[in-house]
Amino acid sequence: MQEKYIDENKQGEAYAIAEKPGNTRKLFLESYGCQMNFSDSEIVASILNEQGYNTTLNVEEADLILLNTCSIREKAEQTVRNRLSMFHHLKRKKPSLTVGVLGCMAERLKTKFLEEEHLVDLVVGPDAYRDLPNLLKETEDGQDAINVILSREETYADISPVRLGGNGVTAFVTITRGCDNMCTFCVVPFTRGRERSRDPHSIIEECRELWNSGYKEITLLGQNVDSYLWYGGGPKKDFSKASELQKATAVHFSELLEMVAQAVPDMRIRFATSNPQDMSLEVFRMMAKYPNICRYVHLPVQSGSNNMLKAMNRQHTREEYLSLVKAAREIVPDLAVSQDMIAGFCGETEEDHQDTLSLMREVEYDYGYMFAYSERPGTPAHKKMEDNVPEETKKRRLNDIIEIQSELSLKRMQSYVGRVHEVLIDGESRKNKNQWKGRNSQNAVVVFDKQEGQKLGDFVSVFVHDCTRGTLLGKTV
Repeated sequence: MQEKYIDENKQGEAYAIAEKPGNTRKLFLESYGCQMNFSDSEIVASILNEQGYNTTLNVEEADLILLNTCSIREKAEQTVRNRLSMFHHLKRKKPSLTVGVLGCMAERLKTKFLEEEHLVDLVVGPDAYRDLPNLLKETEDGQDAINVILSREETYADISPVRLGGNGVTAFVTITRGCDNMCTFCVVPFTRGRERSRDPHSIIEECRELWNSGYKEITLLGQNVDSYLWYGGGPKKDFSKASELQKATAVHFSELLEMVAQAVPDMRIRFATSNPQDMSLEVFRMMAKYPNICRYVHLPVQSGSNNMLKAMNRQHTREEYLSLVKAAREIVPDLAVSQDMIAGFCGETEEDHQDTLSLMREVEYDYGYMFAYSERPGTPAHKKMEDNVPEETKKRRLNDIIEIQSELSLKRMQSYVGRVHEVLIDGESRKNKNQWKGRNSQNAVVVFDKQEGQKLGDFVSVFVHDCTRGTLLGKTV
């Protein structure tokens, strides 16, 4: 299975960038969780790069350690606490060291991080990264510093992210921040605030800059890209007050997608994450119209049961979801679809679980991100619902979901065998340095032998002759 989140038993991803001349201080920046966190870390690095910090992979030489955190599950938070304990020991040896927590965990715990953890000097929420220079001055004066104020306006649209680590081939471009959906199980609206969209012109400019810098693929990123909306320079929240002219000239996600496809016609375009209730079929029509928009959509459903969807406040039914997938595949016949699925949500019965399994079989997902329900403090489910499904039952149901997805993934991968695919080379195979790895338009990983003249970032035609559940095996045509 492909992973949406870093393995919670492992260390987060640390980044290094080319040094900026004249910078004398070192930043060790480690990110956990979803793609948005990694994108945010690039914004943080850009802000601090202008404040005299170059990033480093050597934690021992760092003057500042920042952890960009995730609150999606309890285990993710415990991983961060374990890392902070390790850094606390390092701080004893180096009293001048500053340790800070960024992101969703910082937003959720707020002052409790300073009062109860005693492991950090700095707590900064996702909308307060511009304030980092001021907050760091407070820590230099011996004070603890915190800013967890959520914004209805902040999109960091004017900050050019420093591209950290990576392969120089693929990059994230954030188009929305926050979320208005209020799913009962989800902490995101409380840790990232209300939804707001970024000016489309700044998005286009960033995409062009990436192409000119040698990048070949971008992912338009947001908690819910489908509800992207920009009109006359105004944020989404004021759309009800818009004039008829503003409404007529508003840029929705499908139009933004077309603008990007036209602006960088030779660059591959992906997007994540989508929400079924906001998805327009016009998005798939754009996908069919422009060959550089990849034939892949991540379409979280969370459950196949209408009872559970209602309890989760998902704003769509099982029937509506299936109808959307069917219509999308009629427009884009070679469309790949992936899912998010939660096993054992509050009140889930065996019948509800079987509804989930039957929906999976009907959709035939390419792959998925599957979890047992983890109660998150502060969410509507935590406040108003009983987490009454036994852990053993959650694990069994999750195993059922994983087993079916494994079967479906193999079936979908087998459907790609015997065909030629355009593959973007994004790295070496982990198992064999004599092989390249890359992805096709449907986001499937393809591995093939290196050929003379091929290099990272090349688009190559690959004939796929075999597969595993997670990888296509091929050779260059």
